[in-house]
Amino acid sequence: MDGAPAGESALSTQRVTEELRALILSGALPPGSRIGQEELAARFAVSRIPVRGALARLESDGLVVLKPSSGAWVAKLDLGECLEIYRIRERIEPLALCEAVPLMNEADIAALEALVEEMVKSADTETFLRLDRQFHLASYRRAGMNQLLTMIERFWNTTQHYRRAFTKLLGRERNWIIHAEHRLIVDAIRRRDANGAGNLLMEHIRRTRLELAQHEDLFPTEQTNGRRRARK
Repeated sequence: MDGAPAGESALSTQRVTEELRALILSGALPPGSRIGQEELAARFAVSRIPVRGALARLESDGLVVLKPSSGAWVAKLDLGECLEIYRIRERIEPLALCEAVPLMNEADIAALEALVEEMVKSADTETFLRLDRQFHLASYRRAGMNQLLTMIERFWNTTQHYRRAFTKLLGRERNWIIHAEHRLIVDAIRRRDANGAGNLLMEHIRRTRLELAQHEDLFPTEQTNGRRRARK
């Protein structure tokens, strides 16, 4: 398979990238997991060339870490790194939303309202996480700032595992807060109050950051000289 035509190799790389990304984001491959190239090649029935290409793409997405001495690993964060990402999100996601609001049409707003109601009815964590991600990224789509949107999606990818663990820890009974905040954001969007929507979003992300800061137990730790420290 190493001698496959370039077009075929590119298609294989794309397929492996998408399937491996799905495995990581679903939690099937948790942070810190080692990714064996030979095992992946066998699993997807391809050579190691598209596997290497897929790993390189996922490294650029922040989902994989490539180490010359030990191979590929699913990226992981410690609490400080995760909180730093949330602080950045507090700044850049309101910017994207403020840029998008004036450009949204009625169908865009109706779609956001529908996603909020789907989230209210969601009965499991995975459905909730999927809809929550879809809601936020859809609300930024009209911004037309590709570099910014790529950065935002990367941060959503790298924190996916920890958002899942945090959501499970809090339980469905706490989701009402999220639903209420989402509805307030959509109400501001419908009024074309871009600044108001942006401020609500900033507080929405900040509240999650402050709550997350109380749960260092969600992050893997290791022993170093008799002390526990978050892995990096």
